[in-house]
Amino acid sequence: MNETPEQRSRTMRAVPSRDTAPEMAVRRFLHAAGLRYRLHDRRLPGKPDLVFPSRRIALFVHGCFWHQHPGCPRSVRPASNTDYWTSKLDGNIARDACRREELEAEGWCVLIIWECQTRDPSALASLLAQVRDRPT
Repeated sequence: MNETPEQRSRTMRAVPSRDTAPEMAVRRFLHAAGLRYRLHDRRLPGKPDLVFPSRRIALFVHGCFWHQHPGCPRSVRPASNTDYWTSKLDGNIARDACRREELEAEGWCVLIIWECQTRDPSALASLLAQVRDRPT
C-alpha cells in the first residue's frame, strides 16, 4: 500500500535524528575511553553528532539505510514507492557530501562511523585511535 505524503511525513518525524542507539553506543565507548566532546553543534554545517573542538574533529554516526552505506545489507532500498525513496536517499547522500566539503573547507577533519560498525569492537577502537592521534 502506498503512503500519502502526509503519512510519509509523520513516519519520517518518528525517526529520531539524535540520541539513536548507534550514537549512544559510540558516545559511551568514547567517554569511557576518556574523551570529551560536544553534541550536535548547531554552529557547524550538518550539526555533527559529536564534535571535538580542540582537535577540530566532526564525527557523524550514520545510519546504514538513511545514509546508504555502500555494500552494507542494511542499505537496500525499498522495492515499493521507488521514486520517493530514490529521491530521498540520493538527497541524503548529496547533502552529506556537501556538509563534509563545507566542514573540510573550514579546516575540520570529518569522521564517519556507520551504524553496523558501532557493534564492531575493532571499528570502535580504530575510531578511538583516529580521534586520539589527531593533534590538539
